[in-house]
Amino acid sequence: MGSGGGGGVVDGAKPAVAMVAVEFVFSALQIFIKLALDDGMDVRVLVAYRLMFASAFLCPLAFLIERKKRPPLTMKVVLGLFLCGLFGIAINQNLLVLAMKLTNSTTIVTALSNLTPQSTFIVAILTRQESVKLGKASGRAKLAGTLVGLGGAMVVTFYRGPELAFMHRLARVAGLRHGGRGLDARGTTAAASPAARVVGSFLAITSCFSFAVWLSIQARVGEAFPCHYSIAALVCLSGAAQSALLALCFHRDTAHWRLGLDVRLYSSAYAGIVASGFAFPLMSWCLRVRGPLYVAMFGPLIIVFVAVLSSVFLDETLHLGIPLGAVLIVAGLYMVLWGQAREAQEKAAGVLPQDEEQGEESTAPADAANGETK
Repeated sequence: MGSGGGGGVVDGAKPAVAMVAVEFVFSALQIFIKLALDDGMDVRVLVAYRLMFASAFLCPLAFLIERKKRPPLTMKVVLGLFLCGLFGIAINQNLLVLAMKLTNSTTIVTALSNLTPQSTFIVAILTRQESVKLGKASGRAKLAGTLVGLGGAMVVTFYRGPELAFMHRLARVAGLRHGGRGLDARGTTAAASPAARVVGSFLAITSCFSFAVWLSIQARVGEAFPCHYSIAALVCLSGAAQSALLALCFHRDTAHWRLGLDVRLYSSAYAGIVASGFAFPLMSWCLRVRGPLYVAMFGPLIIVFVAVLSSVFLDETLHLGIPLGAVLIVAGLYMVLWGQAREAQEKAAGVLPQDEEQGEESTAPADAANGETK
């Protein structure tokens, strides 16, 4: 009996352990991307290689797992997959990596990527998939959470504040220093100019809206083509083709595309195989077991992980404005999630009239709390 109880505790803890692992994998991804950028790798080439590695890993996996239950591809599904690759992968990833290059900060971009639920809520309103029900607590919570999250983004973008020196001591205590490019005369990460920081921050916010558009399209594609692995593989393949074409428009010489046994290869392989091939299926399993709200609750962990890892391995300077803004963004995130949970309870109890139950994608923001920002 005791053994059975112990097994139940272990089984109950598996989703939590899995989500912590997923967030850590995505956090390490930000570090790898920053190291590749500091080594001089082009933003567009890095994204293209990441998606190539992801496609090479996911396509055989999807073929083996779903070969017997995969429905035929229609033109509508193919168009949907193309748009998913464009908005959810090509545009989203290029904007995020470019934002990281301009801000010269993994922590800023990671904090802003948690705006995805609020961005999805705004897109759902603009596309009339959802309406603001200010007469209900759920509607007020989602609206307030969106405003609080956007306020936090403005704090991260425009306010630096004093440096939090204790984070730098982590690097010195651990004996780790970032040996790549992007360091100033003191050996610390060079700060981006105020203009570059603002532009990069707005690119990161724009990437959240691109991801929100993808969520809306993905929901419809999933209904017509209910094969998770095949969708992931085909979206990555579409995004890889689009990103490679974009990169080739800027760099046709082999020097920019050459990979050796260096950080460029390791970053591309880690991003494609580990982050996309390992973390996404694990996160999908957690979604099936515990649901989107449970998965979304772990999203803010990545901010903590990235802040520590970037301070230790990149010797990145952390200023007060980043954690202050991150707290507001996370607070807004949880307000939106609470509003979604409350709205789901109201619908389940039959509180909402039938004609108000618009937009089946209204719970999609919870799926995107990790936002492939990562």
